[in-house]
Amino acid sequence: MSLYDLARPLVFRLDAERAHGLAIEALKRGLVKRQDIPLDSRLRVDLVGLSFGNPLGLAAGFDKNAEVPDAMLRLGFGFVEIGTVTPLPQEGNAKPRIFRLPEALAVINRLGFNNEGHAEVAERLEKRARKPGIVGVNIGANKDSADRIADYVTGIHRFAELARYLTINISSPNTPGLRNLQKGSDLDDLLTHAVAARDGAAALTASERKPLFLKVAPDLSLDEVEAIAETAKRRKVDGLIVSNTTLSRHGIEGHKLVNEIGGLSGRPLYGRSTYVLAAFRRALGPEFPLIGAGGVENARTALGKIEAGADLVQLYSAMVYGGPDLPIRILKDMIRFLDKTGLDTIRHLRDSKVEEILARDPPVGWEQARA
Repeated sequence: MSLYDLARPLVFRLDAERAHGLAIEALKRGLVKRQDIPLDSRLRVDLVGLSFGNPLGLAAGFDKNAEVPDAMLRLGFGFVEIGTVTPLPQEGNAKPRIFRLPEALAVINRLGFNNEGHAEVAERLEKRARKPGIVGVNIGANKDSADRIADYVTGIHRFAELARYLTINISSPNTPGLRNLQKGSDLDDLLTHAVAARDGAAALTASERKPLFLKVAPDLSLDEVEAIAETAKRRKVDGLIVSNTTLSRHGIEGHKLVNEIGGLSGRPLYGRSTYVLAAFRRALGPEFPLIGAGGVENARTALGKIEAGADLVQLYSAMVYGGPDLPIRILKDMIRFLDKTGLDTIRHLRDSKVEEILARDPPVGWEQARA
């Protein structure tokens, strides 16, 4: 039993957002023990011009303001994604806005892109500019913005030199109307401007073009998956992150918090997000980079994402329940899996169950979540 297992009952007596703030503060002060990270060349992944020491990443949302990216890398993550960051600081939605569901190993949140804004986050990233480790920046639009596409363009220009990669987040369910940017001409217009901004930033600074990812929702029909995939390929986005939180409540039916508004993450999201991931892999083909997120809580679920088409995986909600040594436990179990199977590289596992997953019925509540 870990120290976190012993402390968790006390931590869970605190409001979830308060507990998260204390965790960030502990990481900033160096109070969380540095982990002995297992190194194994079989876990290395080369993707979009970057070399990841292992495929396990920290999803956006944990470190919204780039306060502790290096502390999280020291816990074993192969890469860390900070944000979501909007041009102007914003408070987000009214509190309380994060809800733990321990019985389901799940979280509901309706934070609404609360963050300190471009200027504050960029200043922190500038101070770590020469440090090792892959840190990506997830960018968003202000809730009251008159031109959301302009907000994304501004974010790309602001962080192009500071991030190892950039992520366009249009899939949060907690900013009204944001997910509409995933559709038709709106998505085409956004990606046209975003790619042009990324290329323009590189030309302006005579630097390399940073990989540009698009983060999508899990609440998509197969037709919508096909449409997004076609637009992403045509506009030459570098990759997709699949997926954000869901509006579905499958897996927590009857729970006292089932009617709380917001996105559901954690264990109940795994089946839905993995199905959509496999659908994107089939639609995009074998060469298109994909990051799998949603319900990753151990080595088995991380490997399941890779089998469904992911090159890399991300987690966040599982840290609430697993604690700071979770990344190391996952990596060690991945290495044991490779020892047992005799695989030369984790990449050999990729796509191995795409068709098997898609042969199943779509996740329960699919249509209700999309409504």
